[in-house]
Amino acid sequence: MSGQNIFSKLFSNTLKLFLSVDENKSRTIDPPQKVLVVRQHNQFGDLLASVSLFRAIKETYPETELTVIVSPENYYAISKNDFIDRYFVFDKKKVFNPEYYQEFRNLLKEGYDLAIVPATVSISFTSCLISRFAKSKTRIGPNSLNGKPNKAAFMFDRRVDLNWNKFPDCHVSDFILEVVRPFSIAAKVYTSNVKVEEADLDEAKKFIKTLSGIDDEKLIGFHIGAGKPYNKWSMTKFAETIEKLNEKYKCRFYITGSKSDHEEIKYAKENIPHIGGFYLDKSIPELAAVISLSDLFITNDTGVMHVAGATETPQISIFGPTNPFNWAPVGKNKFFLKKQENIESIQVDDVLYLAQKILEKE
Repeated sequence: MSGQNIFSKLFSNTLKLFLSVDENKSRTIDPPQKVLVVRQHNQFGDLLASVSLFRAIKETYPETELTVIVSPENYYAISKNDFIDRYFVFDKKKVFNPEYYQEFRNLLKEGYDLAIVPATVSISFTSCLISRFAKSKTRIGPNSLNGKPNKAAFMFDRRVDLNWNKFPDCHVSDFILEVVRPFSIAAKVYTSNVKVEEADLDEAKKFIKTLSGIDDEKLIGFHIGAGKPYNKWSMTKFAETIEKLNEKYKCRFYITGSKSDHEEIKYAKENIPHIGGFYLDKSIPELAAVISLSDLFITNDTGVMHVAGATETPQISIFGPTNPFNWAPVGKNKFFLKKQENIESIQVDDVLYLAQKILEKE
């Protein structure tokens, strides 16, 4: 056995010695007054797609106070959310800052009736550890994920086996509830939630007024970037789609994005003359506001797809290798396109056909 493996086993055994709790196989819990959810893992799109967990907690226990621990990478997905009473950004880089550490420690020491660590694509050891250090009467977490044991399961008194392989086309907003379903915590609907305030709508309306065209023209938004290269539909196809939509409907177009989409934004500015404006580096509620005022939103499979999914605006999501039955937004007028693992298998005519059905239905 290598030195690294010996150290890993020694470390694991030490944690079990000091942090292990007795398992309680009961699936009955007392109605909680204070609930802590530790979700400082996964990207912001994953978090936004799994808002159904927070909805389920609040629908089951309307009077409970819900606190969520998030990360610097995903907190803005729920910075304004009707189901969350407060959130705390856990930043590993700040743990050794005395003031920050004390604030974090005080949060964990407050005392909770229930602490929950959900899991979808992976189990976070850090999230499990945080929930164990939290002062809580009951801790619910994964015992395993897709048949792979959770090495930190000993930190939970209520342990749940999660297996997405049993339901391969289960949506993430449904699957994330598997960790709490045994305890009769459930949601009536699975749609996401972004709280849009008047200031967000005012900002969106100001932007729309800057777009060329007249008010009764169709307003169509596009998100042309994505965090993963294989989730990016080609810019030439986006350009052709916009050109043909404009020929048929005389639309007003805008593009959303951020600094990470600089190459796509640059291409659009230089090669797509019909783009009226660029709504860039905006907050999640501001993005949701402008999308909510649109007639159609077309997007790659990425985080902004879930922002659009939280609105009632008709939407087309373009998928490559990801399973859209797991990740595409759910709800009325939410559509997706997928052919093969390669996103380029989707053609311009596929998008145009669906867009025409949507726009002419209104």
